[in-house]
Formats: sequence, structure tokens, C-alpha cells
Amino acid sequence: MTGTSARSIYIASAEGDTGKSTVALGALMVLTAAGGRVGVFRPISRASAGKRDYILDLLHQYASADVTYEDCIGVTYDDVHSDPDAAIGEIVARYHALAEQCDNILVIGSDYTDVASPSELSFNARVAANLSAPIILVVKAFEREPSEVKAVADLLLADIKSEHASTVGIVANRCDPDDQPAVVAALSRTGIRSWALPEEPLLVAPTMGELCDALDATLYSGDRDLLDREALDVMVGGMTVEHILERLSESLVVIAPADRSDVLLALVNADVAEGFPRLAGIVINGGLRPHPMIDALVKGLRPTLPIIACDHGTYETARIAANTRGAMARGSYRKIDAALALMEKYVSPAELLAELDLHKPEVVTPQMFEYQLMTQAKSDRQHIVLPEGNDDRILRATERLLRRGVAELTLLGDPVAVRRRGNELGIDLGDVDIIDPATSPLADEFAEVYTELRKHKGMTLERALEAVRDESYFGTMMLHTGRVDGMVSGAAHTTAQTIRPAFEIIKTKPGVSTVSSVFFMCLSDKVLSYGDCAIVPDPTAEELADIAMSSAQTAAAFGIEQRVALLSYSTGASGTGKDVEKVAAATAIVRERAPELLVEGPIQYDAAVEPTVAASKMPDSPVAGRATVLIFPDLNTGNNTYKAVQRSAGAVAIGPVLQGLNKPMNDLSRGALVSDIVNTVAITAIQAQNNKKAQNNKKAHAETAKTESAPVSEEQNA
Repeated sequence: MTGTSARSIYIASAEGDTGKSTVALGALMVLTAAGGRVGVFRPISRASAGKRDYILDLLHQYASADVTYEDCIGVTYDDVHSDPDAAIGEIVARYHALAEQCDNILVIGSDYTDVASPSELSFNARVAANLSAPIILVVKAFEREPSEVKAVADLLLADIKSEHASTVGIVANRCDPDDQPAVVAALSRTGIRSWALPEEPLLVAPTMGELCDALDATLYSGDRDLLDREALDVMVGGMTVEHILERLSESLVVIAPADRSDVLLALVNADVAEGFPRLAGIVINGGLRPHPMIDALVKGLRPTLPIIACDHGTYETARIAANTRGAMARGSYRKIDAALALMEKYVSPAELLAELDLHKPEVVTPQMFEYQLMTQAKSDRQHIVLPEGNDDRILRATERLLRRGVAELTLLGDPVAVRRRGNELGIDLGDVDIIDPATSPLADEFAEVYTELRKHKGMTLERALEAVRDESYFGTMMLHTGRVDGMVSGAAHTTAQTIRPAFEIIKTKPGVSTVSSVFFMCLSDKVLSYGDCAIVPDPTAEELADIAMSSAQTAAAFGIEQRVALLSYSTGASGTGKDVEKVAAATAIVRERAPELLVEGPIQYDAAVEPTVAASKMPDSPVAGRATVLIFPDLNTGNNTYKAVQRSAGAVAIGPVLQGLNKPMNDLSRGALVSDIVNTVAITAIQAQNNKKAQNNKKAHAETAKTESAPVSEEQNA
């Protein structure tokens, strides 16, 4: 690939606070979903000594090209001030060096700092022209009428054209939600594809941690983890307590002097009281600290609400707090999800791609695979139960899943406790059904069903009632009785606790006797399926054959080609021993039971995935060198291999994905990250979609067969 072969798109704006990073993030996701190695480039970086450019840092983690952060930077603002022409030359050279390693590049323009004359946009347009990168123009619509937005866009389009650059799209950001359709209509008269995003207060709101830094404050009391909650509004608590309480709102920050003990105690108690909104935090100012008795009382209450203390006076504290803008940076997952949800709702990926002339090579990157998971899950939303509703990771994943519209969710746990913790974390659980297995009337019904299922094991109704009040059993019974379409558990439970109810209640699919698992191993340019790396310790030949066929079906369900390699330390007949013989026997069983499947075994890993090795060891095999589904001979080998590839090769491991069960249920690692939970729920939803399709197809075939076999009447014969 040469540098000139990469295609690019340039995201530019002409003023501050446009929300350009929101548009850039959404556009990057669309590009990565389209395939290929997508890079990001910042022609003029705001980075300084020891401090990274937070926008570039954010986008770099979502790009799919394997390049360093430093490779993505052109020049600094000082370079542009010093010699604009030389700066453009350096930008072009560094861009083409990056393009050597990419198929497509998202270029994010400079921030509004008046680095060029007559305008910063002109300088960005000049850079875009030199990079042959068409521009998507981001226009701020905040506090502007639709006609004003159109007038601003017309001026900026002329500015871009004067620098011989081209504009392929306009995004008006931060619109009044009521004006959003009118803004789109006004911009459409420019003749350029246009979109409009409504104002989302969350995207500009600072977190309590950012306020703490801006105020040079310290955490006086509360849960440090809650410093990442956004403050949607600020109020000075200078009035009497009852009037302050009247004015509280969700995610509000209240500023009050530390010697206003009445205000401090009232707010701490209101934050946990039913019927009052959950605050983002309290700022006590003036360089004071609460009276020792009040201090002892607050600490005795152990509030989780963050209370930060600063030395500024009330006016200065309020001024700084009001002017502190939240940054959508790496780790700002709530803002990131909100930005992506906005882009997905208001900017059609198909329309955006239609305006771009991109390379679309046959490469599947981790980002592309994860985006496709979300897209497929959202196409037909399924209902998933999460039994561990009291786990913070589950609550944060719930927020992300709901915001992206991936699935309908039910959480298990004490509704009061779960909602209280959700409120503390700033998570809206209003649309989520939360069920307590210990008190739910469903337990009686589930106990009767469970007793019938296990009566051959001597199960009694009393023991069954005790069992189904366990979260894992209760969730499994919800799945068994059709109240939900899938279940995801294991963040706080062992694999045995999650899987045992499935073995007893859900059972295996017809023709499958082995429940197993696969990991989707997302390498830099492809996705492989590894099985079994989590469930069956030492499978027999028959179990290994089951695992291979189930893994092939799972791979196909997620768009992975079915080329199955049963792995061993021997390729073909080059080695002997009982382990090799087991793999050979399993391969023979697969070929007999699924003759349409491309399968090879025994085969070594290198011969399975590397064409040059395959050419010498198995030159005539349709699988060797191109295997996509790799089956390990035992759990020891599989588990260690997937972890070695994950850690040493930097692969993204998604799973384990359980297979062979009648209904979709998946197990999480107890060290699962929020992103792991989100991916697993999406996978479970897709499995549920496929189950329903299979059931519908089965019913349709049965109806067809019934119709064809019906006796023909004399009238029909006539």
C-alpha cells in the first residue's frame, strides 16, 4: 500500500464548543464498521509537554490501525504561529507517513484558537485541500435560530471553497431539540448533505472530579468512585434550607459555605431520602471545614455523596463551577455512549458512507466486529436478564446498553437497593424492571416447574422454593418459562453457579450432548473462534466432535467463515499417541455427522493458520492455512492459548460464549470489565435472535410438510 492510496475525511469547525469530538467519534465508528485499517490524524495538536491531546487520545483508542499515538500528530500550535507554510509541509509529510499504514483516515481539525488569519477554518480548509480530504463541517446551533445556522453555514462553505477544499456534509450540533427538524430543513437548502444533533447536556457537563480539579479542591467526604458522575447544573445554597430543598434537581451540585451546618446536613439526608432527586455532589467553600461535631455527624452517616472542599469565596466558586466544561476524554464512558447514541439516531451511517469515497478491503478489525455486534443486536431487540443487579459493573453496563438501545433488560436484586445505587452512580434505571427473587410471587410458579423438572432426583416443593430464590436459578427459570430471551451472569458468581442451573433446567439442544464455549479472538485484521477454552476439562472424542460442530455453528451465526481445525501436536499422520488419536477420531466423527463442513485434524496451530506452513505440511487441504474455527484438544491447552494470544498479541478476546444449550445463557468472568458485559449481552441477544429464527423456520417447514401430506379431496382432484 502506498501513502496516496489511503482515503480520508476531515472534521472541521470554525468556533469553539461545537461538539466536534461527538461528530468525530460517531464518524470514526462508521468508518471502522465499514472495514479496513482506520487511523486518526490530528494536523494541529493541543498536546503540551507531558500532556496528551485528549481528543486524539480518545479517538486513537477506537481506531483500528495499529499505529502509535505519536504517529497521529502533525504539528503544534506554536509551529503554526511560527511558520504556517512550513507547518503545512510538515503536516502533509506526517499524514502520508501515517497513510502508509492505513486504508482510511479520520482527520480531526484544530480547536478554535485563532491560529491562522483570516480564520482558523481557512487554515484547516487549506490543510484539507493539501491532504485531498473532503470536509464534514460542524456548525454550532446552540442558541441560534435555524435561519442563523444556515447563514453561518453559507459563510463557512464559501470560506472552505476559497481555499480549494470541498465540503461533503454539514452537521449542526447542539440544536434546541424542538428546532432540530427545522435546522435540517434549512441546511438542506445549501445543496450539501446535512444532519442536526440536538443539545445533550450530559456532553458538556463536568464530572465532580473535573470540578474538584478546576476548584483546586479536595474530597472531604463520600465515595471517590462517584467523582466520575456528571454535574448537570450548579446552585448556590445561600437561602434557607426549605427553599434549597425546593430547588433540588437530578445531578445538581450545591455550593455552600462549610459553616452552614444546616444546609450540609439537609443535603446529605435529602440525597438518600425517597422522593428527593440524587445530587451529583456538594461543594463547601471559603477555606473552612465543618464544626467538629458536625464533622463527626457527617462521618457517622457515611454518605456516599461526594463532598469537596475548596478555599475560594462563594462568588469565585460559583463562577469557576459554572464555566467548567466537561471533556469527552478517554474513560468518559457515559459521554462516549451519549455521543454515539446521538450520532446513531440522527446521522444515518448509510448516508454518511454514501458521501465518502472509502477503501473497503476484506479485513475484519476488533472495532468492526464489536460495532457489528451492537448493530445486529439492535436490529431486533431481545429481553435479557442480568441476575447480579447489585454489582456496579452490571449497573454501568445497563446504562450503556439502554443508551445504545441494544436490548431490553431485567435486573435481579432488591429494587430499593439497586435503584439507590443506580442513583448514586447517576444511572437512570426508570425503564428497567428490577425483581427481587426473595419476595417475587413468581417464585411459587417457578418452584412448581422446577419440582416437576427434577422430580426424578427427589426434588420437593419446599426445596425447590428455596432453590429458585437464588438469583442464578431465578434468572434461569425466567429464561426457561419464556419471560426473557437470554441471560448473562457470572460477574459475581462462579462458572459453576451460573452453569449448574442451565444443565438442570435449560438442558442441551437436540442432537447435542456437550455444553461448551468459544472465544471470539479479534486480531488486527480478522476474527477467529477458539473452542473450548472455559467449560470441558478433558473432552472425549465424541465431546470434541460436539464442540467442533457447535463452534462452527456459533461462528457462522456471527458472520465468521466455517473452516474448522481440530488442533494437536501432530499434523496429519506425522505423530502418534493417544492424544493424537483422540483428535483424529473426533475429526472422523465430525466428517460423518456434518459432511458439508470443511474440517481438518489433527493439525498443528501453525499449519492451521499460516499459509506458508500449510503449503509444506498439508498442501491440498481446504482448511490448512485458512482455519477460522480452532478447536483445542483440552481445556488446559485452550485456556492458556487464548490468554497467551490475548496478552502477547494484543488480541481482543470476547467470551466465553456458551453453546449447545436450548436457550442462550452466557457466563462472565468475575474480572469482567463493563465493556465485556456489554459485548456479552449483545452476543446473547444475537443468539436469541437466531434461536427464534430457527424455531420459526422449523414451524414453517412443519406447516409445509403438513400441507403437502394432507389427503386430496375428490373436489380438488376434479
